[in-house]
Amino acid sequence: MFSGRLLRILVLLLLMFAASRVAAEDWLQFRGPSGNGCATAKNLPESWGGFIAPAWQTNIPGNGWSSPIIVGDRIWLTSAEQTALTAKQREAKLATNPILTQDFQTHSAVTLFASELDLSTGKILRAIELFTANDPAPIHAQNSYASPTPACDGERLYCHFGSLGTVCLNIQSGQVLWKTQLSVDDITGPGGSPILYQNTLLLACDGTDQQFVIALDKLTGKPVWKTSRPPIAAADNKHKRGFSTPLVITFNGQEQLISVGAQWVCSYNPTTGKEIWRSSFGAGHAVVPRPVYQDGLVYICTGFMKPELWAIKVDGTGDVTNSHLEWSVDSQVPELSSPLVAGGELYFVSSKGVASCLDAKTGDEVWKHRLSGNFAASPILADDKLYFTSQEGVTYVLKPGRKFEEISTNHLFGQVQASPAIAGDSLLLRTQSQLFRLRNPQ
Repeated sequence: MFSGRLLRILVLLLLMFAASRVAAEDWLQFRGPSGNGCATAKNLPESWGGFIAPAWQTNIPGNGWSSPIIVGDRIWLTSAEQTALTAKQREAKLATNPILTQDFQTHSAVTLFASELDLSTGKILRAIELFTANDPAPIHAQNSYASPTPACDGERLYCHFGSLGTVCLNIQSGQVLWKTQLSVDDITGPGGSPILYQNTLLLACDGTDQQFVIALDKLTGKPVWKTSRPPIAAADNKHKRGFSTPLVITFNGQEQLISVGAQWVCSYNPTTGKEIWRSSFGAGHAVVPRPVYQDGLVYICTGFMKPELWAIKVDGTGDVTNSHLEWSVDSQVPELSSPLVAGGELYFVSSKGVASCLDAKTGDEVWKHRLSGNFAASPILADDKLYFTSQEGVTYVLKPGRKFEEISTNHLFGQVQASPAIAGDSLLLRTQSQLFRLRNPQ
């Protein structure tokens, strides 16, 4: 028989093992466990379509470009169900928009949901209504009201819908624990996703009217700190916007929150919000790609209208614009898709479908290859496979390394802007109307 003390030790060890297993396997935020698109999964599929059917496919009500996240044997994603305007109402509403009206969509009302699905079957278990907004602001035609990817700490789900609201719910009961609204004028709709750091939820809020980074208490939704962006020199306020998801890194034992806004990338102390360093990259704005980090360099894209990719040393303080740029490139840099760094190489794909591999240390071109289609989803890397998925639903599977090598090309029916997620030995791909689980035949 086990003694009481020994039994307690065994229980503790089992709990520690279970916790480590969850941390290793779950995909709890945009771009996965470390926020960089890389995972340790094995036995992932490299071919599907044709005679290879998905493990399942599920119709998702409403619209949304948020990526799915995986919490144990459950999938969570967000969506928006819209109430249409008449053509005359739409014309009148869009007439007040400061950007090209033909590029926008608008509705009389929108209801926002978080949906829970069973990983093994794809069945929708719950669709929890979170917000309803009457007369919502117009959004870009390529955007959705549910584009930010939720984040989860294993117990609570955090969903962000830009100026429409941010909410925390208990994933077991489905109970809403708190709601808040961080209102900025983003013009084109929500973009950047929330991330978790210790006991806080971190968000970048970059609108035409105000730009700041904020930490909310993850249990209450109350502000812990709020830091304004550096001054932005823009004659047109729409060039002050940003949509990039922040990233927490560790350098020399110190954690930094890297966040890209219009014209500036800044490093903050994630506990206090105090700025550590800043670097200006000129007139870039409306940045969407999330930064990535490796070996003392953070890699950022500078957004519209002429995107560049910068590698910046993270060991500085103050304004490091003129001292810490390691290298930069301006050829075929994405406006929407995030880069990926692994094994000394930096990979990315432009919006028009040119995939590139650079030496991560020097920025020298290793290879460049045109893929067919347009790209918004960010690539992922696992099981010695690189996955690039186009808006047309075509996924190119490449072998990572210093030589371009295509493993396969795979087709799904439907538009894709959501980035893929990994669940064990499976890929989850969200199209405009469906979620697919793709795995090798069992």
